[in-house]
Amino acid sequence: MLKLTPATHARPPNRPPTIGLAIAGGGPLGAIYELGALQALEEAIDGVRMHDLDVYVGVSSGSFLSASLANRITTAQMSRIFMSAPEAEFQFQPDLFLRPAVREYFNRAMSVPGVVLDILTEVMRHPERIAHLESIESLSRLIPTGIFDNHSIDRFIAGVLSQPGRSNDFRHIGAVLRIVAVDLETGQAVRFGEPGLDHVPISSAVQASAALPGLYPPVEIDGHYYVDGALRRTLHASVALRAGADLLIGINPLVPYDAELDPTVPPDGRSSSRMIKGGLPVVLSQTFRSLIQSRMQVGMAKYQVDFPAAGILLVEPNRNDERMFFTNVFSYSSRNELADHAYRTTRAELLARADELEPFLETFELGLNRRLLETERSFVDSMNAEKSYLAPTGNSLARSLDLLERILRN
Repeated sequence: MLKLTPATHARPPNRPPTIGLAIAGGGPLGAIYELGALQALEEAIDGVRMHDLDVYVGVSSGSFLSASLANRITTAQMSRIFMSAPEAEFQFQPDLFLRPAVREYFNRAMSVPGVVLDILTEVMRHPERIAHLESIESLSRLIPTGIFDNHSIDRFIAGVLSQPGRSNDFRHIGAVLRIVAVDLETGQAVRFGEPGLDHVPISSAVQASAALPGLYPPVEIDGHYYVDGALRRTLHASVALRAGADLLIGINPLVPYDAELDPTVPPDGRSSSRMIKGGLPVVLSQTFRSLIQSRMQVGMAKYQVDFPAAGILLVEPNRNDERMFFTNVFSYSSRNELADHAYRTTRAELLARADELEPFLETFELGLNRRLLETERSFVDSMNAEKSYLAPTGNSLARSLDLLERILRN
């Protein structure tokens, strides 16, 4: 599903357009969808390369993709890593991100004597409260703040960005990069990469942005604790717009499911019981997605008013996409099929909206490759169309050529 918000004011003449990319979260499933959508956009829009833009904003799982693209890692290279292709530069092991947070468990266990002592003291001072279980509230201090250890996220990304031609330092990359997290103590969004927060390693910022409460423990950076950036806003598109983006490409993988738009659902609606049969996880997923969608719609309307000279191209799954909704958001096993699904559905939407897209893109000196969109192609075909670089030296050379091309173009 594509949403186009054209600019209502012309940008200054004799200046090439500044193009930004904002990628939302959505867990492993969201990242896989985003890779498929990015690959489709990469080849369909003439004049755009997703690893050669001006501004990048990433939230939660989208922060890893944004950090990689800002380091001139192509979507095909990232896809090979995520899909565990034989020629991938790094071998991706999903279980690395699902290891128990042993340190957190140990720290909570060490606090047991103190908690028990506090409960006994409270009971002796106010025995009447035991009937109302008020003193039992202290037991909540024994519950870990996260199930899995997220230090592996920091280590993995630091390893990817340590290769020649890349940097784990916001100040040493050739594009504006902002990674958004939420300060646990204040509830405010924090944009790593901005002055004053650009000394934080990119990998640590991604770890903080992806620290979904309950799943991963909060991440401590400079004495502050941070959690998932999606808790404040879904896309944080305004960050890219304030950084000067004339055209913002946004990708949001989480939308609520609408059975009434699904042609496979009988008119009597009896199959809607599938939502109930799915239990609490499915109900919570629909609720969470509905909240996200509501915030997204409010934000998009506000951006139109606050940034009239900017155009926005938003890519989301279709509301009747049963496959995207009913697949476990933390699923890795079917990632190849899901990436292909996202790639094909995005291509189909681009082609269906071609008549609207072409004048929209022309405003930003871009074009639409209809011929390629009309050609039958799979996600694997698209990945294989880009030569894989098996050595860091090859990657460094490719990025140097990209930089030279940008200099000559400007």
